[in-house]
Amino acid sequence: MELRTIKYFLAVAREENMTRAADLLHVTQPTLSKALKALEDELGKKLFERHSFSISLTDEGVLLRNRAEDLITLADKIEKEFLTLDDVTGGELYFGMGESYHIRYVAREIKKLKEKCPDLHYHITSGDTEQVTEKLDKGLIDFAVLCETPNGKKYDSITFPEADVWGLVMKKDDPLARKKAVRADDLIGLPLFCSEQSWKNDIPRWCGDKMDKLSLEGSYRLAYNASMFVHEGLGYLLTFDHLVDTSPESGLVFRPLSPKLETKLYLSWNRFQPLTPIAERFLKQVRDSFAG
Repeated sequence: MELRTIKYFLAVAREENMTRAADLLHVTQPTLSKALKALEDELGKKLFERHSFSISLTDEGVLLRNRAEDLITLADKIEKEFLTLDDVTGGELYFGMGESYHIRYVAREIKKLKEKCPDLHYHITSGDTEQVTEKLDKGLIDFAVLCETPNGKKYDSITFPEADVWGLVMKKDDPLARKKAVRADDLIGLPLFCSEQSWKNDIPRWCGDKMDKLSLEGSYRLAYNASMFVHEGLGYLLTFDHLVDTSPESGLVFRPLSPKLETKLYLSWNRFQPLTPIAERFLKQVRDSFAG
């Protein structure tokens, strides 16, 4: 299975049209059709359903697309890494990050490194722990910023200088907004929005045996999106401070949880995966900075 054929496959899957894909790839349509037929023969599976004016993926085609996208991303990453091995002024860094106000520490370190290495390029994807560690395991990223304790058997990590503080976001005219802090008893009977990961891990360690009295209205991956549901009066948002706009003009307020609940943030990397020179340089800089 050649990378070129995989790129052909992804182009057709994206365009859902053989002619458009051939034009984008700068190949003839017979060449493209022959390559895709050979790929189906090699895998022993039908990858496309051919219609009069379009093409759609079979279930097997969807599976291959998901795998192929990671494969091409990794191949491109490897190529860029080798092109920049001897480049002392730059290179490529890949990050996967959860949501946190303290991502600013990473941004600060990238800025400092870019001042020394003007040809540095960095790539950032967002997601929860499951999503970013999957990319870390596949070698698609160099570093993951995690909001839960990393698996020490697989990852090395550095703890951020500050932890995230939990609280409740609500409409500013809500009766709970009059409180300086919110306790577990205040949340009983309320429709709550919380990330699935935190509902399983963070909130139970805060409220203990009262967890079964709390009601999850809906889960989210991005706090900003969940805040829109709060705006519409659908519930209350459990989240970190500083993730959504709670300025006077926003109509929302943030109240910390009591007792105080914090979540540490970790810069993590695969302990069995060698880092590129620029990634090593970034890591050394972070170590020195965070230690200070």
